[in-house]
Amino acid sequence: MSDEVETIVRKIIHVDMDAFYASVEQRDNPELRGRPVAVGGSAARGVVAAASYEARAFGVRSALPSVTAKRRCPDLIFVPPRFDVYRAVSSQIREIFVEHTDLIEPLSLDEAYLDVTDNKLEIPVATEIATMIRARIKEVTGLNASAGISYCKFLAKMASDLNKPNGQAVITPKNGPAFVEALAVKKFHGVGPATAAKMERLGITTGADLKAKSLPFLQEHFGKSGGWYYSIARGIDHRAVQPDRPRKSVGAEDTFVVDLFDLKAARAEITPIAAKVWRHCESKGLNGRTVTLKVKYTDFQIITRSRTMTNPIGTADDLEGVSQSLLEPLFPTAKGVRLLGITVSSFIDDEVSEANQLELQI
Repeated sequence: MSDEVETIVRKIIHVDMDAFYASVEQRDNPELRGRPVAVGGSAARGVVAAASYEARAFGVRSALPSVTAKRRCPDLIFVPPRFDVYRAVSSQIREIFVEHTDLIEPLSLDEAYLDVTDNKLEIPVATEIATMIRARIKEVTGLNASAGISYCKFLAKMASDLNKPNGQAVITPKNGPAFVEALAVKKFHGVGPATAAKMERLGITTGADLKAKSLPFLQEHFGKSGGWYYSIARGIDHRAVQPDRPRKSVGAEDTFVVDLFDLKAARAEITPIAAKVWRHCESKGLNGRTVTLKVKYTDFQIITRSRTMTNPIGTADDLEGVSQSLLEPLFPTAKGVRLLGITVSSFIDDEVSEANQLELQI
């Protein structure tokens, strides 16, 4: 029976909102339209959360330090994020998805996979559904969305980038393998800069190079991921759209205006971060056993320290206590601490599966 399931040709759409946060701000403030906009903090330690296409033309992108962004685009306008508004718009978009299918796997507020193989309106052509969804999103929210249509999640994700912004593309089962072979591995979704560099050292720069490598070779050099790379090099991805993806973790972090050098100052900063994470866990009924402390130093080196408890964290004080105990051995330090973060994971409540991982910015 499982073999039969794998031979089903799915119709999957990946919908990705165009410059979502920045586009919402431009929609709500006419003075920002047509201008380079960055959502995020403009302070010395600020980071760009999202950039409008006008800003992207100058090389401004998400995760870029605000100082660097301003240097690249002197006319850049910084706007503080309004996550409550973004969540409300995301809910409107979700309602549009539900008009077509219940098989919806959200990846974030601004993108999701939809399986429309069997859809509510019984439309046989997935590209037609994608066109309808994008038009409806524009009508309801005033925002543009792009879409990728394919027979698997990996290629639907890749296709959604092909005609951005405000476009869509399809990769058919017939064209999928050839598309992957011609693609640079550094552009593969899920292949980060470090993995791409390692592949390049092994003589792998394109999908065709990846396909030429044997499964044992890829497993030797990339471990469990080797099997995944072997499959996607052939345009094979059997992952189903999972509308009830379990939540993996909840975290919050804070970047400081002034680097922290002493334990007392760092301990003081841990308290509000732990409180924020706990409030979210408590509001969602989440019970996690693993606490991870993230530390970014002034030279941008990042380290993590984790502890898994026998029983789930039961109170805010417990969470802060574990976090403080992970922090203490890191001091004294010769390098200033630029950022601290706390994440809770290893949840025991399997029923909690409504949303994907949240990263909360203080």
